[in-house]
Amino acid sequence: MLQGDVTTTERLLALEAFGIKLGLENMRTLVAALGHPERAYPTIHVAGTNGKGSVSAMIERALRAAGHRTGLYTSPHLDRIEERVAIGGVPVAEATFEACARDVLAMVDAARADGRLTVSPTFFEVTTAVAFEAFRRSRVDVAVVEVGLGGRFDATSVITPVVSAITSIAFDHERHLGSTLAAIAAEKAGIARRDVPLVVGEVPSEAWTAIAGAAAAAGAPLVEAAQVEGPVDMTGGVATVRYRGATGVYPPVRLSLAGRHQVANAATAVRVLELVDAQGLPVGTEALLTGLRDARWPARLEWLRCTEGDLLIDAAHNPAGAEALASYVEDAGVSPLPIVLAVMRDKDLASIVRPLARVASRFVTTQVATTRSWSADALAARLAELLPGVTVDVEPDPHAAVKRALSGSPRAVAAGSIFFVGPLRATLLGSGAVSI
Repeated sequence: MLQGDVTTTERLLALEAFGIKLGLENMRTLVAALGHPERAYPTIHVAGTNGKGSVSAMIERALRAAGHRTGLYTSPHLDRIEERVAIGGVPVAEATFEACARDVLAMVDAARADGRLTVSPTFFEVTTAVAFEAFRRSRVDVAVVEVGLGGRFDATSVITPVVSAITSIAFDHERHLGSTLAAIAAEKAGIARRDVPLVVGEVPSEAWTAIAGAAAAAGAPLVEAAQVEGPVDMTGGVATVRYRGATGVYPPVRLSLAGRHQVANAATAVRVLELVDAQGLPVGTEALLTGLRDARWPARLEWLRCTEGDLLIDAAHNPAGAEALASYVEDAGVSPLPIVLAVMRDKDLASIVRPLARVASRFVTTQVATTRSWSADALAARLAELLPGVTVDVEPDPHAAVKRALSGSPRAVAAGSIFFVGPLRATLLGSGAVSI
């Protein structure tokens, strides 16, 4: 406990009030004061607009299958902050997270007192330091670190990885990253480091040009993702695919993560794992394929069997994510479906709902308990303007909205902000729903 009745984790969460701060000064001070926990193990750094969580999950699962003790740092969490930090595929225990957070925050207090820190670090900066420290204390063999926002000034960019990757480039967070694909790509390519291979997934040509320029300036070898060999089978919205890697063609593998977009994500993961293997962390073919067919990434095209029916939940929070969701519903042959939607106000709503309209029988608008969220009423009014003729129901309570969507259909979708689908998923699972 700290400061009266405030727990360490509550104090950490309170740092969210400081918002987003791009820059590495605070983070460099934090890790130096901690004795550089991020240098205690090799790391793999994964950036991208979409797909970085999926790619990180595939890489981590493969490394674990190869016998390595793994750390995995991802963000944001779905329901519990400890989900951001996993050891051996399992979120760290609450007591472990609390102990690391307590020590990091104590160091923050000392650094503020003696002037090493002139401003308070942000929630993400402190959480990243907590992850690095948790990995060190757990003696991981390797850590997979997902970028939070951008790359160049992201708090995770204090690491010097053995391999880096950029999964995709699309529009999101334009206020922080830029208004063109080239500008966004340049920010994400800020993770490039001298002599560290940078694997690049499926990106637009203007993004590739920007990444190539940044990689050349940094002295980072630029590496293309693995190639798809032959046709892709999309049975039930899940891909079975063969990849041509550095030394030949792998056997066909059915990806565990649903959606056509995962074909490109897995190609990136394959190439990263080949490079990791070549640099002295053995992976091997069977472990690599296990990573592709056994990876789990909750709340991304995940079906839950609920009392009222089957619910597809997906954190489709930007236009590219919405397109991936719509494509999956089409490939799976289950459209049209009612879609329960909650969206943050700083997102490109028109570009999100446009692809969703292809697969929606109707929308049920709901909301998240934050000022960033569209209210259910305002979202419904905006949808009526954007999609004339589409039926839109309003239900501010997310759980009631799901019940309403399933009341006339055996299946429905819950999508939009992760701040919506994360807590919704946790509550549904707690009340007896099962992932299928």
